[in-house]
Amino acid sequence: MKRDIENRDDLLLLMQEFYKKLLADDSINYLFTDVAKINLDHHFPVLVDFWDSILFQSGTYQKNAMQPHLALHQKSPLTRHHFETWLRYFKESVDELFIGDNVFIIKERATSIATVMQIKTIQLS
Repeated sequence: MKRDIENRDDLLLLMQEFYKKLLADDSINYLFTDVAKINLDHHFPVLVDFWDSILFQSGTYQKNAMQPHLALHQKSPLTRHHFETWLRYFKESVDELFIGDNVFIIKERATSIATVMQIKTIQLS
């Protein structure tokens, strides 16, 4: 039975499922594997801190999330397709795992973040 997103363990599960989708999609996975060369063991705790701060106002994420993405865009342009794919997989992962008020909030925040990042990358182009 599904329940709401309640804690960091839930966020970690969400990120793991989300990244399975991203990394299985050749239209976007190269950004993570070839361009950014993300180490998932290092990246998952950062992602959990970020979403923990966004969803639960924990203050665990103190960095600038925009900067690494703008730097990535400089190496390999992020397109509308990338943002749409990222957001689709994010929302699918959330909906597959959870139900509740925090589900609505995290999907709305993800939409806002993707929109702002897309606008910022267009401004750089």
